[in-house]
Amino acid sequence: QVQLVESGGGLVQAGASLRLSCAASGRAFSNLAMGWFRQAPGKEREFVAAISWSGSTYHADAVKGRFTVSRDNTKNTVYLQMNSLLPEDTAVYYCAARESRSIETGRSRYDFWGQGTQVTVSL
Repeated sequence: QVQLVESGGGLVQAGASLRLSCAASGRAFSNLAMGWFRQAPGKEREFVAAISWSGSTYHADAVKGRFTVSRDNTKNTVYLQMNSLLPEDTAVYYCAARESRSIETGRSRYDFWGQGTQVTVSL
């Protein structure tokens, strides 16, 4: 089992920045690929970004150039730096882990999920 705990969400104005963190425990973190997803009210959970064990990254088009995923294997933590936030970024953000070293964008490819952290962006 892998336990994931997100933190860093909050209420900000459009244009602001936030950094989400996700602390992992229970497995060798370096063997896990990590992803960030988000779910807005009434919408499907969607892929945001992912990072492989080696640091290769992939970002959804909607956040490319504004969000950056990174990881610190010494701290068993993955981050999502979110800049230039927009009201449409409002959602619950979830951290996910898969027992593979490669990046995936599909929800079903992830084995473990955190409880989510709310991000609200106002005008």
